[in-house]
Amino acid sequence: MWLSIHLDEPDLVVLDTSWYLPAAGRDPDEEYRRAHIKGAVRFDLDAASDAQSPLPHMVPTAERFAGLCERLGIRRDDRIVCYDGSGVNLSAARAWWLFRYFGHERVAVLDGGFGAWARETRPVQIGVVRRYPTGYHIPAPNPALIRDLAGIERIVAGTESAQLVDCRSGERFRGEVDEPRAGLARGHIPGSANIPFTTLTDPETGRFHTPAQLATMIAESGLDITRPIVASCGSGVTACTLALAVEVVRAAGLGPVGPPVAIYDGSWSEWGQTAR
Repeated sequence: MWLSIHLDEPDLVVLDTSWYLPAAGRDPDEEYRRAHIKGAVRFDLDAASDAQSPLPHMVPTAERFAGLCERLGIRRDDRIVCYDGSGVNLSAARAWWLFRYFGHERVAVLDGGFGAWARETRPVQIGVVRRYPTGYHIPAPNPALIRDLAGIERIVAGTESAQLVDCRSGERFRGEVDEPRAGLARGHIPGSANIPFTTLTDPETGRFHTPAQLATMIAESGLDITRPIVASCGSGVTACTLALAVEVVRAAGLGPVGPPVAIYDGSWSEWGQTAR
């Protein structure tokens, strides 16, 4: 595994980005204290969100993101590896996407997450890792990686050309079950395809399916990766797993280079508040 070879290099920062819905009954901070990859720093997705927004997990300001990176001892030229303990890349891809959104391109996700690392008996430690604070200049966001409500309304109305994909479960997409967050309608954004983010990984290993399998899944959903894609989910977290999967396919040479997948940051937490 690449990470185990490079783990002690000074320009490498490993981030435990684990996050779970309240219904999961898991405490990512406590799990981190009990065991994490050697040297890994805890990266809290809630702290890396807009504290002023009524919606969950909206992107923070550039100043807030830079301040978080400074406190965690991250420099702009560091290599970042994100992982989580979900087994399905639930939150690591969101951290990966946030760094890319803010122009930090040297960032990757550990395939298989902490589960694969632990099963292979690679170095772990307990307690809390603290790095010396650094300077992290305020970055310029990349607007191509994000869409807001007005942008989605244009796509639905047909005045902007892009493909929509919903990464929630099939049951939630079809409106067969209530949303985990109170007060939201059932259903999905009109015209959306559905690729549940959990289907992108092997349930036994927690690793992504092969690039060829991912390419087939994406194509069978009706998506064309040569054209603009906007992904959504419940709150903009797991949609990033689909964005990462598309990059995996492209990196393997199985699809032409196209525009990066954009994330509808408000996702169903915003759209589902009002019937449209």
